[in-house]
Amino acid sequence: MSKKLMSVFALALLAATPATAAPFCTGGDWGSGGIRISGGIRIGTIDADDRHEINLMRLRRIGVDATRAEEWNGCIRAFVRQPGGGEIMQFFDPNTLEQVY
Repeated sequence: MSKKLMSVFALALLAATPATAAPFCTGGDWGSGGIRISGGIRIGTIDADDRHEINLMRLRRIGVDATRAEEWNGCIRAFVRQPGGGEIMQFFDPNTLEQVY
C-alpha cells in the first residue's frame, strides 16, 4: 500500500472511532470577572478559589456530596463521596449543573 493511501485509511479510521475523550462543556463565564447582568455589565471580581467554593456550594445545594469542585475543560469537575466510602470524579455543566458523561 502506498504511503498516501495508508494515510487516508488512517485518517478515515480515526474519524470513525468513537470519542473517548474527557467531557467538554461550553463553560460558564459567570465568574470570569464578576457578576454579569443581562446588559453585559460586570460588578466586582472573584478569583478562581472563590469560583471553586461557589461551585462546591451550588453542587451541595442540589444534593451532590462533593468534597471539592474546580473548573476543568469548561466543566465543573467535582470529587463526590460514595455511600460505601471513597470518592469518584464527576463532571457537571457549569450553567445547568447537569451531570456530563
